[in-house]
This record gives sequence, structure tokens and C-alpha cells, in this order.
Amino acid sequence: MSRNRGRLVIVDDHRLVAEGMGSILARHYDVVGVADSAESLRVLLRTHEADCLLLDLTMPGTNGLELIPEMRELYPAMRILVVTMHLDRCLAEASLEAGAHGFVPKDSSPDELVQAIHAVLAGGRFISPRVPTATDRVALRATHSAAACLTPRQLQILRLISDGKSTDEMAAELGVTSYTVTYHRANLRRVLGIRNEQGLLRFAVLVRVGERAAAQGRRPAQQH
Repeated sequence: MSRNRGRLVIVDDHRLVAEGMGSILARHYDVVGVADSAESLRVLLRTHEADCLLLDLTMPGTNGLELIPEMRELYPAMRILVVTMHLDRCLAEASLEAGAHGFVPKDSSPDELVQAIHAVLAGGRFISPRVPTATDRVALRATHSAAACLTPRQLQILRLISDGKSTDEMAAELGVTSYTVTYHRANLRRVLGIRNEQGLLRFAVLVRVGERAAAQGRRPAQQH
């Protein structure tokens, strides 16, 4: 194993995707481990040093956005590149705010993925040029309308989700049980017609973007 090649850990809840990515990247880097959940990632990193973590945002139990601050705190020298199925400006910005160093979609070419890894390992940041340069204003308006029907508690939960808080952290902050937070999350998905936690995360980020725009005295612009 060559130290100067860069050591990668890949985490994706689809094992075949992670291992396929690892096979491609093994030509350029040392892939020291593959994980399919937040817990398996934590176990892996206790025994394997990594220079760069390739992180999916969709994982069972804990989403990738929640994991980024934890990984930065535990492994400050490790670079984090988000590799996700969503070509979404909101999630890209939220990932970088949480502490990631790069953001690329899963359908990137091998050359683009290698370019992104090289950039973050060199100390820079990388956002795929295919990520839209502006937030989807139609999505913002639709999100604002849906959020207007939510209760104050539901909006509070959404803000905590957009901040990357885990279920346990939300429970501690709100003074309730983790079971109660899990119930609220499931109920939010039902009310909003969202099928999974990834969709709920994106909705929460869009709500926060809309709130920030309103606080700065701007209304989401009409799309032309």
C-alpha cells in the first residue's frame, strides 16, 4: 500500500455501488475500507486511517449530513467528499456548511470523481460543475407553501434536521425521547408525502433556505 496514493474509505448503503466505485478508484488510490451504514463506518474508522471519506447522504439510521460534523470532529485531518444521487444546489451548500470539502453526483464520470478526490486531498474544495449554480426557485415556493401548513413543533424538527442533528441530539435539545422524535419524523414524511429520509432532508434544507431569504428581506424570485 502506497501512502502517497491517498487512502480512501467509501460509505454507501448500496454495497454494490460502493464496491464498484472502489474497484474504479483502486487504480489511483488505496481503498482501505467500504461501509454501508453510519455504524459500520464508525467501526471501520477505529482501525483504518483514511485521508478522504467518500460519503453518501442516504444511509439507514443516520443521514450523511448528520455524520459530517461528527467525522470532522473525530478525524479533523480527513477530507470529506459527498457522493450522492441528487444533483441539488441546496444539498451541496448544506453539505459544505456542515463541513464537507466537496460534492459530486453519483453519475459522475470516473475522471470527474478522480478530479474531485484530487482537489479535496490537495486541500481545496470541489463542487461538480453540473450542480446548478442557483437554488430551484420553483421548489422553494412549493416548499414554502407546504411548510405553511406545518405545526411549530414540526417546523422545529425540520430546522434541526437541516442543521444536521441526529435523532438523539434532537431529543436532548427538545427535552423529549428519541422515540418521540422518530415519530415526528415519520409523521412529517406522511403529511408531506415524502417517501424517505433523503427527501425529508432536502425538504428541511429548502425550508431553511427560504427562511434565510425571508430574513434578508428577499422573496423567492419568479423563475424565468
